[in-house]
Amino acid sequence: MRIYLVGYMYSGKTTMGRQLARRLDYTFHDLDVAFEHRYRCSIPLFFQQYGEEAFRQLERQMLQHTASLENTVVSTGGGTPCFFDNMEFINSNGLSIYLQMSEDALIARMVKSKKTRPTFAHMSEEERRTKLSKQLQQRIPFYQQAQLTVNAFNPDINSIAQTILDKMHDVQ
Repeated sequence: MRIYLVGYMYSGKTTMGRQLARRLDYTFHDLDVAFEHRYRCSIPLFFQQYGEEAFRQLERQMLQHTASLENTVVSTGGGTPCFFDNMEFINSNGLSIYLQMSEDALIARMVKSKKTRPTFAHMSEEERRTKLSKQLQQRIPFYQQAQLTVNAFNPDINSIAQTILDKMHDVQ
């Protein structure tokens, strides 16, 4: 069984993914980390050198490789579900969970973050806020295709894990 975490950047996919994998005794696979390891390049640098289109193509390939993983929680990139048929792939190959957060909560996390994401590089704080708001609205329809939605602002890992276990039993 594969569990895919989807949601906007800063929604906690990596943090929750690690905790969830531990709780379920699964392995954890972070798509962004796997990308950087495989291509030996940070995502911001890759964006700068090759552009978003090249990144999305390779990201899609990395996502498709997860179909061979078993008992794994996969943390996707914030844009992963929003390109090509990626959300359809995710739903066909595992249980998808949308980590939902309000725009204000995401902005607060963005402001506190020590690392700037590639799509926000070289922007003022106001420009980042505007872009986050617009991009979030464009991505929500993709995220809402997930099979399960959880409030990621103050998640209860044990409750989420139990919901997942119940869903897994329903599928089998």
